[in-house]
Amino acid sequence: MKTKHSLEAADVKAILAAAEAEAQANGWAVTIAVVDDGGHPLGLLRMDGASASTAHMAPSKAVTSIMGRRDSGNYEQMVADGRVAMLSAPSLEALLEGAVPIVVDGDFVGAVGVSGVKSHQDAQIARAGIAAIIA
Repeated sequence: MKTKHSLEAADVKAILAAAEAEAQANGWAVTIAVVDDGGHPLGLLRMDGASASTAHMAPSKAVTSIMGRRDSGNYEQMVADGRVAMLSAPSLEALLEGAVPIVVDGDFVGAVGVSGVKSHQDAQIARAGIAAIIA
């Protein structure tokens, strides 16, 4: 049997704080969501000025990322490249760039999803959050 890493409350707080700092440094109003390895919500921060829709999009992007164990933008690219069948894939909620899985020693422990600015900027914020806990 394998012992597996998992996110703790302190990790979630550190991720949210670092992601928020990245967004603030760029003047971006976004929502940041952190989910565990099963796609269950662990933390959500909707920054002042972020639109209401971002509070739905960020967690959905995060779920897509962890369920597929890859950046959510990979799915967006597949669809853009003509693989429209991906639109019917189960457990993939938002096939848009902006979420990144959290991997610790080979274990997929969760994901960070961001919504509110351009998709590549959302992903930039997610990566900044993850960097707070990954050395």
